[in-house]
Amino acid sequence: MRYTSIIREFFDYLKEKKKWWLVPLIAFFILFGVLAVFSNSSPFAPFIYTLF
Repeated sequence: MRYTSIIREFFDYLKEKKKWWLVPLIAFFILFGVLAVFSNSSPFAPFIYTLF
């Protein structure tokens, strides 16, 4: 199964079940995960710490 088919299936589920309130929640978790990865040992760390 391809990665894009999982994303497409997820958005089809959201459309069918009308669960659009999940989109900002999942986007927040993805953004938080990206920030956690970059904050560990990255040149972006000082910029990320100023956000919090």
